Order: sequence, then C-alpha cells, then structure tokens
Amino acid sequence: MWTFFHRLASPPHIYRLAAIFAPWLLFPGLVLVAYGTYGGVFVAPTDYQQGDAFRIIYVHVPAAYLSMMAYMIMAVGGGIGLIWRIKLAHTVGAAAAPLGAAFTLLALLTGSIWGRPMWGTWWEWGDPRLTSELILLFLYFGYMALRAAIDDTLKADKACAVLALVGVVNVVIVHYSVEWWSSLHQGQTLLRKGGPAMDPAMLYPLLAMILGFTLIFGALLLRRVRTEVLYRERRTRWVREMIMAGQGGK
Repeated sequence: MWTFFHRLASPPHIYRLAAIFAPWLLFPGLVLVAYGTYGGVFVAPTDYQQGDAFRIIYVHVPAAYLSMMAYMIMAVGGGIGLIWRIKLAHTVGAAAAPLGAAFTLLALLTGSIWGRPMWGTWWEWGDPRLTSELILLFLYFGYMALRAAIDDTLKADKACAVLALVGVVNVVIVHYSVEWWSSLHQGQTLLRKGGPAMDPAMLYPLLAMILGFTLIFGALLLRRVRTEVLYRERRTRWVREMIMAGQGGK
C-alpha cells in the first residue's frame, strides 16, 4: 500500500498515469456537457421570475465551482509540497493555476451577463460574491506572475505555496459571502437544507454540467501536469531515454 503512495510521488509514474486517465475523463465529460447543454437549453422550463436568462447558470455555476476547486488544489498541493517536500505536489499546483484563472474569468463574465437583466447592471461593487470572486482572479494572476518572476524552481514553489495557502481565506469568503453579508447574489440553491430548490427538469442538466465540467477540468489538468513534469524533469535520464525512444508524445 505504501509503495502505491510512494509511486504517486514519482514523476515518470504520474506522467504515464496521466496519459492513461486523461481520455477516460475527457470523453465522459464531453458527453455529460452535451446532455446538460441540450437539457438546459431545450428541455428545462422557463423560470417564472428570471425567464430564459436563468439558462446561463448551466455555464456559470460549474465555472464558479471550478474556480474555487482549482484554487483548493493549488493550496493543498502547496501544503503537501511544503510539509512533505513532495515536488510533484508543486507541479500539480502550477498546472492548476491557469485552468483556475480561466474558469474564474468565465464565472465573472457569465455572472456579469446574468446580472445585467436581473440587477439592471453589468457589475455591482457592493456585492460581496462578485468582489471576492474578482479578488480570486487576482490571486491566480499573482500566483502565476510570482512563479514566472522567480527563476529558481524550488524557491518559486515555496513562495507560490505560501501565497496559495494564504489565499484560501478568500475562497472561504467567496463560498460563504452570500450568507455572511447582504448580497444581490442569490443564496444556495443546490446545497441547502431540505434539498435543491429546483425543478428536476432544471436540476438534472445542471448536475450533468457540473460533473461534465469537472471531468473535463480533470482531463485538462492531467495534460498540463504531463507538460509541467516534462519541463521540470527535462534534464533527467528518464526523459532523455523517452525522447530517444520516440515516446515523448505517448
């Protein structure tokens, strides 16, 4: 058992595993997104308050969820890297950052589009959820800029890990902001006492989109981990042997 966990810290082993599992995440994810898109656009009934504008939740909610999940992956990876000195954990964090930034930007854009017909404005600085989500985007940018600014990989890993761990405070604020403060943003719809407050015809496509987006995110993350591993291990023997054998793209 411990041998299994030890192998998870091996860059060559993870490089090969990522190539195997990425397609198994990507294709089911695409199927779920296709089903969720069809159900959300053509099957789900019109909301009695928001009309058809509510349908943007099928992109907005998964993107917002992944914007926080990606940051938690960075923070957990940074913590593991600092405590147990597992370099591969830093690799995962570095690979997750651009994906998290992309989903955060998507969440902000779709939220702004949603807010225009609902609130009468594209942006409301007084809304704590919007503001904390924007801060999350800046944290992603700061993380990536800090990593790019430090040439020494070990020093960059440590500095970025600390930043990721400190930024977890903002992730908590993003999640609970609608409960702690008065907000234009609607409260919890899925994770609430008494169950989801949605019609099943609306709920099932949304759940499919959340799971589909998550699987696609996982596939993209594995692909980025492979790229990051190759870059970090480019001077090692196993990478040279793999390139000589013509297996670099496999």
